[in-house]
Amino acid sequence: MNLVKSKQRVADHGEVFTPAWMVEAMLNLVKDETERIDSRFLEPACGSGYFLMQVLRRKLTAVELKFGKSDFEKRHYSLLGLMCIYGIELLPDNIVECRKNMLDILAEYLKLGESSDLYRAATYVLTENLVHGDALTMRASDGQPITFAEWGYLGKGKFQRRDFRFDVLTGSSAFSTEGSLFAHLGKHEIFTPTKTYPPTTVVELAAESMQKDVAQLPKDAE
Repeated sequence: MNLVKSKQRVADHGEVFTPAWMVEAMLNLVKDETERIDSRFLEPACGSGYFLMQVLRRKLTAVELKFGKSDFEKRHYSLLGLMCIYGIELLPDNIVECRKNMLDILAEYLKLGESSDLYRAATYVLTENLVHGDALTMRASDGQPITFAEWGYLGKGKFQRRDFRFDVLTGSSAFSTEGSLFAHLGKHEIFTPTKTYPPTTVVELAAESMQKDVAQLPKDAE
């Protein structure tokens, strides 16, 4: 693995990638969490996704152990594993590469074709979970506050989505610190979603991906 794309990028952005052995060593510090399908991971400077790729591989290993004999459950819990991984990246080529790397891992594991609903659903999830933006300012590349989707699996092919603002989640972590002025507040008073969606399916998520693709086309290409 090349740890530096260019000296200029190192000078401009401090971009140096973490070697594979160090990624594994760091993830082993929270080994149990990396092997839990619904544990959530955020990499605030995800680059091309080396940390997140290894987290996904570990989650898929857990999926195989628990649901490998049921194709239906394996596919849906694999998507849930992907849904619980988040990243922020400042450089546009890195975030594109990160999304592709993550999608390739899922597609290889589940043997997905690009036209399958699950492939398109995963594509949509990755555009929501892996954000082109700045973790320091907590704003996306369009200047809007970074918002993350919290995904949950309801069973029987249904997923639940709630959106949360990153700056609110980050700030509220201080409220729950023991001995702080706001330590008495319940989680229901702190973690309030900006939007809650009705339960959705893989087919519906795939449709969202297609609509997003159309919306991004130049006007003269529609």
